[in-house]
Amino acid sequence: MKLMLVSGIVAATLGLAAVTEANAWTRSGSVTTARGTYTAHASGSCAGGTCTRTRSVTGPNGKTVTQSGSATRTGPHRYRYTQTTTGPNGGSVTRSGRVVSYPYGPHYGYHIVY
Repeated sequence: MKLMLVSGIVAATLGLAAVTEANAWTRSGSVTTARGTYTAHASGSCAGGTCTRTRSVTGPNGKTVTQSGSATRTGPHRYRYTQTTTGPNGGSVTRSGRVVSYPYGPHYGYHIVY
C-alpha cells in the first residue's frame, strides 16, 4: 500500500509514470549531454510477493542496453533476486543472490549473499 502511494505521488509530481494497473508502472525519459541524447524506458509490476522490472537505455549511437530482473520475498526481511543485463552487441551477464535486511537496531542496513 505504501509503495503504491509513493508511486502515485511520483507519477503525479513528475508526470513520468503511467499507471496501468494498481501494481504496474512505466516510466520514460531522456537526457541530452555533450555526447548526444540518451533515452530510457522502464516498466515493472508486483504480484504474489515477486516484483519484476525491465529497463532499457538507448544512446545517441542507437545502441541499446537492457536490464531485466526480479526480487522475491522469501521471509521476514529476506529476499532473493536475479538480474540479467544485455549489452548492445547481444552479450549478457546474469547475477543472482539473496539479500537480508536489518531494518532495526544497531546493525541497520542490509547484507548481500551471492
